[in-house]
Amino acid sequence: MNEPSWMTAGYPHIWLPYAQMKTVSAPPQVVRTRGSRIELADGRSLIDGVASWWTACHGYNHPHIADAIRIQLEQMPHVMLGGLVHEQALTLAHRLCKLLGAGMERVFFTESGSVSVEVAVKMAMQYWFNQGEVQRKQVLAFRHGYHGDTFGTMALCDPEVGMHAAFRSVLPGHTALPLPIDEDETAALRAWLQAHGSQLAAMIVEPLVQGAGGMRMHDPAVLRTLRQLADQHGILLIFDEIFTGFGRTGSMFAFEQADVQPDIITLSKALTGGTLPLAATVAKRHIFEAFWSDDPSHALMHGPTFMGNALACAAANASLDLFEHEPRLRQAQEISNALRESLAPCSELPVVRDVRVLGAIGAVELSRSVDLAALRRQFIDAGTWIRPFGNVVYLTPSLTINAQDLAYLASTIHDVLATLDARDC
Repeated sequence: MNEPSWMTAGYPHIWLPYAQMKTVSAPPQVVRTRGSRIELADGRSLIDGVASWWTACHGYNHPHIADAIRIQLEQMPHVMLGGLVHEQALTLAHRLCKLLGAGMERVFFTESGSVSVEVAVKMAMQYWFNQGEVQRKQVLAFRHGYHGDTFGTMALCDPEVGMHAAFRSVLPGHTALPLPIDEDETAALRAWLQAHGSQLAAMIVEPLVQGAGGMRMHDPAVLRTLRQLADQHGILLIFDEIFTGFGRTGSMFAFEQADVQPDIITLSKALTGGTLPLAATVAKRHIFEAFWSDDPSHALMHGPTFMGNALACAAANASLDLFEHEPRLRQAQEISNALRESLAPCSELPVVRDVRVLGAIGAVELSRSVDLAALRRQFIDAGTWIRPFGNVVYLTPSLTINAQDLAYLASTIHDVLATLDARDC
C-alpha cells in the first residue's frame, strides 16, 4: 500500500521522541482509534497494550469525555488563569482534593508531567526559603527512578542507568540512593539522612512502581518508611503519581495502599483519560501556608500559559465521572488477576529473568539485552502495539480492555519471546 500523502510530505520534517532519527524505521501511520484498538492507514488494526503510555485508562474515544470536550469547545476552549478563573478548573481542583484526602488542599495546574514535578520541587524549596531556611535546596531521589525530561527533572532521574547521562555535567547536583526495600538499605538511608538531612528540601519517589526505570515494584511498607523518615528529619515528601495514579495500581492512587499521605503529589498521564495535556501538583495545607503572606516575594512565581486549560479540565472532570460511575477499580483488579495467570508461562522461557504484576501493570523482565526494534516489529506483525524498553516487555492496557484482547496480548508476548529464545539461545 502506498503511503498517505501526509506521511510522504510530513515525515521528513518531524523529530520523534526517544529515537535516533537516522536509523529508526518509519513508524506505522495511525488514522483512528477506538476502545483498545489502533487502526492503521494500511488497514491493519492493533490491540493497544500500553494505552498510549498508560494515559487512555478508559480506552480511546469514550463518548462521555468526547461530549464534555465538545460542549466545552463551543462554550470556551481556553482563558488564561492569570487574573481569571473558570468553572472547569475550580471544579476539577475541588474534586482532586476530595479524592486525595483530608489535608490535600491546593492544586497548581500545568500541561505536562515533567512540569508538574518541576513545580513540586520549586514548591518544596521555596517552602523552606520563605521560612528563612535557605540551606534546604537539595532533593533526595532514588535509584531507578524517572521523573521527567526537563532539566530540573532529569536531575532527579537515576544518574547511572537513566537516559540522561549526556547532561550529567550540567544538571543540579541532587542525590539518588537505593530505595529502602530491605534492612540494609533502610539502615543506609537512615545514616545518610542523619548526616545530610538538614540540607534537604524534599524526598521524591514513584509510589509502588518505578515505571520508566524498569517497572520495578516495591511493597507499600517502603512508603511508610519514607514517611516516617521524612517526619523524623523534617523533610517534605513528594509522591510522583504521574504513572501510578488513577487506578493503574489497583487503587485510585498508589499511596492509598500504604495508608500514608505525601506533602505534595504530582498527577498527569491518565488525568484526562488520555485525551488532552494536563497535569497537577497538589499540596497539603501547611505547604500552601508558607506562601500565604503580605510579602510579594513569598508568592509562587510560576504560570504556564495554558495552565488550567478549559478543554483539558473538562476532559479530566469527565474522566473522574467515569471513575465514579463505571467499575474502573474492579476492572483493574480483573486485569491484574488475568495478567498473573496469562503472563506466568513467560517465566519458563530461558530469556526471562522475572515476571511481575501489580494492578493493571504486567512486566516481563529479560535476562539480557535484545534488539528492541526487531522485537517491536514482531509485535506489530502479530497485530499488537507493545513497546518494550530496556530489558522489559510490559503491558499497561486501558482499564476497559476486554478479556479476549488482554489474553491475546499476553500470549503474543510469550510467543514472540519464545521465538527469540529458539533463534538466539
